[in-house]
Amino acid sequence: MASQKVSPAIQKRVDALREKLREHDYRYYVLARPSISDEQYDKLMRELLELEQAYPSLAAPDSPSVRVGGEPTKEFPTVTHGAAMLSLSNTYNEEEVLDFDRRVKSLLGKEPYRYVCELKFDGVAISLVYEKGVLARGATRGDGTQGDDVTQNLKTIRSIPLRLVKEKKGLEDIEVRGEVFMERGEFQKMNEERELAGEKVFINPRNSAAGTLKLQDSKVVAQRPLKFFSYYLRPEKVKLTSHYENLKLLKEFGFPVNEHARLCKNIDEVIEYWKEWEERREDLPYDIDGVVVKVDSLRQQDRLGATAKSPRWAIAFKFTARKKETVLKDIVVQVGRIGTITPVAELEPVFVGGSTVSRATLHNEDYIKELDIRIGDTVVVEKGGDVIPKVSAVVKDKRKSGTKPFQMPRTCPECGSKISRPDEEANYYCNNTECPAQVKARIEHFAHRGAMDIEGLGEAVVEQLVGLKFVYNYADLYDLQKKKSKLEGLERWGEKSVQNLLDGIEESKKKPFARVLFAIGIRHVGAGVAQLLVRHFLSIDKLMKASKEDIDDIPGVGPQIAESVAEFFEDKHNRAIVERLRKAGVQMEEKISKAAKSSPVFGKSFVLTGGLETMTREEAKEQILALGGSVGSGVSKTTDYVIVGEGAGSKLDKAKKLGIKMIDEKEFKKLLGTK
Repeated sequence: MASQKVSPAIQKRVDALREKLREHDYRYYVLARPSISDEQYDKLMRELLELEQAYPSLAAPDSPSVRVGGEPTKEFPTVTHGAAMLSLSNTYNEEEVLDFDRRVKSLLGKEPYRYVCELKFDGVAISLVYEKGVLARGATRGDGTQGDDVTQNLKTIRSIPLRLVKEKKGLEDIEVRGEVFMERGEFQKMNEERELAGEKVFINPRNSAAGTLKLQDSKVVAQRPLKFFSYYLRPEKVKLTSHYENLKLLKEFGFPVNEHARLCKNIDEVIEYWKEWEERREDLPYDIDGVVVKVDSLRQQDRLGATAKSPRWAIAFKFTARKKETVLKDIVVQVGRIGTITPVAELEPVFVGGSTVSRATLHNEDYIKELDIRIGDTVVVEKGGDVIPKVSAVVKDKRKSGTKPFQMPRTCPECGSKISRPDEEANYYCNNTECPAQVKARIEHFAHRGAMDIEGLGEAVVEQLVGLKFVYNYADLYDLQKKKSKLEGLERWGEKSVQNLLDGIEESKKKPFARVLFAIGIRHVGAGVAQLLVRHFLSIDKLMKASKEDIDDIPGVGPQIAESVAEFFEDKHNRAIVERLRKAGVQMEEKISKAAKSSPVFGKSFVLTGGLETMTREEAKEQILALGGSVGSGVSKTTDYVIVGEGAGSKLDKAKKLGIKMIDEKEFKKLLGTK
């Protein structure tokens, strides 16, 4: 069927279906005025999908069918933004906003100016690049200079146009920026459904949106209630004049633009706008944490310029946190995914910042001591940024007699293991990797692509395996073969999917020792530190016998890491896990061949920047490690080579500044001894 010739009638029908679906997406998700039922829409989509599957040559990157998601991706390539995505300076009071206005007036002289005020959404900033009117790339903000390419995930958000609804001459190639977010009601509904299904619930809409954009399976992303507002337009070829007019242009192009943006002729109107929305923010279906104030004229924006971190022509006018008094009933401690012990306040329920709060973070032991927080106290609760509630003060005048200072427990509330607080750190930790509170997160980390890279072992599968008590720690993964028939009998599983998982687990045994050391999840031991430890000790046995002083002596390690490593291997549970991994056939020593020792790569430190043509960055790292080299995440004086690929970013500039040797992919392959 795939090789069939496409008749003009089929092509015409596919074109018509796409046009109809684009129109209905725009009407529903941008205009909020749907003209057909969900059932009718689904019928059109099913017909399009069937035709595209029957005639693969008809596939198109801007087809509405991509909204349902595609094949899972293994990694998110790094992309460099055409113009830096600068963060805004924050201000919380009128005086600071008046100071901002005085600076603008001083720099512009007698020239008149005006402001545009917009709501500051509590979401995730993204950049969308359109080429010839079609969405070509979507990326996260990242560090402002470089972000992650999450195009496939962003294509599933139906309020983001895959092609411009209306095109204007010279404006076919543009960059659009905006915010991905979730509405509170949709977020709550999603959490309720996950809870009913026995799945992990999310903390808040912003974290949920951020986490969703980094999922590797776009089909899962397509099921999440993500929305989008645009607020920035940058054309490649045409010079525009007004930010406020640009918002109107974005609307013409088919982008959702928030209806509450307002043109203000002076700073007094800006303050009035801020006061209005500080009062009305809870009327909105989504979270905002302030307003954004921008000089309207794009020519004046250029004239005002920017500092290294933020533009001089814009400012974020944040809302003050909402505060209420209530009684602290108890202090309990909870265990985080890497064993962090966090004290949490149990409160008399109080309505603050749009929701009822009965629990709030107390951060750590030092925070409790600093504020002298005691059980039974009347405390002040606030929602910082209207998201995470915290106890910010104690009303000492209302303290009852007989209260006692809080003491942190000495054992983990989940598993009973001894907890410890490393030197120069504020948190206590449980170092038992079999602690129930840590199991799921540790297995997910172990299976991650940068660690053991076990295909098919994502968050949902881990959740299921742990829930069914098939695994209690990551060593149990290597015994799953014994449960093969039980796995095949589970819902949504089959013989092929089970075999793929077992094959992935078996393949992970070939991963080098450095990947294993990173995978087992020692606090502060990232991929780079794992390489340093492996190069020095060469085997798990030597590392387990090493003292804190031995580890601290390694250049690039330091006392904090040394203490964490030593404490990890002092725990009997962790040592038992290591032994089980060894017996399963996982690599526990560095094997350096004669060829590697004679290679120019051996003992050298590399940093990669940009994309490579003939291999992925992960493959390049593997080859360096196999030949006895190491790979760093950042450029420093100890870096020997910087491998420069397409779209190289800030690491290239630092390498030039430090005089580090830079090589391209061709020179790198010569060092590897490949063509």
